[in-house]
Amino acid sequence: MDFTLLPAVDVVDGQAVRLDQGEAGTEKVYGAPLEAALQWQEQGAQWLHFVDLDAAFGRGSNHEMMAEITRQLDIDVELTGGIRDDASLERALGTGARRVNIGTAALANPDWTVDVLKRYGDKIALDIAVRQEDGQWRVKGNGWTTDGGDLWETIEFFDQAGCTRFVVTDVSRDGALTGPNVELLREVSAATDAFVTASGGIATLADVTSLAEFVDEGIDSAIIGKALYEHRFTLREALDAVARGGAEEGL
Repeated sequence: MDFTLLPAVDVVDGQAVRLDQGEAGTEKVYGAPLEAALQWQEQGAQWLHFVDLDAAFGRGSNHEMMAEITRQLDIDVELTGGIRDDASLERALGTGARRVNIGTAALANPDWTVDVLKRYGDKIALDIAVRQEDGQWRVKGNGWTTDGGDLWETIEFFDQAGCTRFVVTDVSRDGALTGPNVELLREVSAATDAFVTASGGIATLADVTSLAEFVDEGIDSAIIGKALYEHRFTLREALDAVARGGAEEGL
């Protein structure tokens, strides 16, 4: 099984940004989203993780710009942010995106989400952002500002509903460059038949290759954001490191 890297482009007010632990107001601007997306494509990306943070926070939309960029790319795109009903879902899929991530709506409207999973299959991933509170992992919605319940109950419910992929973010690690929460990711993977995409915390090439070691457990991909923008390493270097590790392990 191959391990996939998804460079991230998060958009606020038409600009590519990164947040610190997902908090609105902590944006650091990195320029034009199209330039970033084309840079990752040129460096060998097969996927792009494209996030409308304004839509996620319920304060606007960058849909038209993101749709145009998606159409210009020759790689698969995963769109997320503010997709909460049939209209916004159809609009997102209409861009040509290969996959759409649903987050808040899965918590606020689980019956609709179950129906969407049945209708669209692996075109839908569920975006599960979590924060540990009083020793429990709690799911977060609305731009990671509201509580959506117990992580393990959420995973069990949507696993039984046929979810094929969970994108799992430890909010405390996101944008912090402190390393991914491998233990949590492995626990989630063990609790579901779905694939798991790791999100949040990657800071080094060693972080990337350590996650790739668990591809046979179902952790088959990882989103990389701030580490790339802060030039900790290049996407090409990360892809090469995964390829070398795979060859060494016989993957």
